[in-house]
Amino acid sequence: MAVVSERQPQATGWGNRFSLAAARPTLKGLSLIMAILVLWQVASSLGWLSRVLLPAPLYVAETIAYLIQSGELFGHVSASALRVVQGYAIAAVLALALGIAMGLFRTLTSLIDLLIQILKPVPPIAWIPLAILWFGIGEESKIFIIFLGAFFPILVSTVDAIRQTDRRYVELAKALQLPRRLFILRIMLPGALPQIMSGLRLGLALAWMCVVAAELIAASQGIGFLIMDGRAVSQADLVLAGMLTLGILGKLTDDALRIVERRFTRWRPDFKGLGVQ
Repeated sequence: MAVVSERQPQATGWGNRFSLAAARPTLKGLSLIMAILVLWQVASSLGWLSRVLLPAPLYVAETIAYLIQSGELFGHVSASALRVVQGYAIAAVLALALGIAMGLFRTLTSLIDLLIQILKPVPPIAWIPLAILWFGIGEESKIFIIFLGAFFPILVSTVDAIRQTDRRYVELAKALQLPRRLFILRIMLPGALPQIMSGLRLGLALAWMCVVAAELIAASQGIGFLIMDGRAVSQADLVLAGMLTLGILGKLTDDALRIVERRFTRWRPDFKGLGVQ
């Protein structure tokens, strides 16, 4: 009786190729960062850079390690993250609702567009005096500053996305007598979603930027407080540690939104850029 042996499928290597191709941009970015850090460290070791004004990367790493071991960094991160989440969530809900309404109804746009255009260029830090008068020096004033930073980018992106709905789809919906609710849910919102997600990502980045300004308002904890405390005691390593932490948090939260964006916009073809000839 012949024994039939099962042949195991051999790996073709395509999976490895795809994983390497996906990781290549990240590896290139890391190589640039490592090159900058090495040059920075060498310049500091040779005395070309002032250790007071710009400490060496290894010294900054030691400061970060100390902040982590003492638990101080976790306290600052949790305080700032909570403020960003609250301010950003309020801004996203209100900006999406108002942006969709403005995109749909011209009367509403004509009523409040001028007000939006006047308020939009005012930086959130300019609102700090009013925020203190209105809300005091508690958490509400800090959340209000973060809300202002995230609100306008999301609003403008949402209005533009709704207004850029393909006119052919609008005419087709009229010809088919498609109900307005189905037109909004099935055609308009899916088509506008990529640009809306871009606005949400931009608003999140600005929320992290505004947390530093928000924590100027009598904060005793937070990344912005850490940065300002480092400035007050002339410790540039604390300032750089806070800046690096802020950048990493912004990167991680942006990556999370990118995952959500890819999940809901799989139908959209992405342009990967032109390769080097």
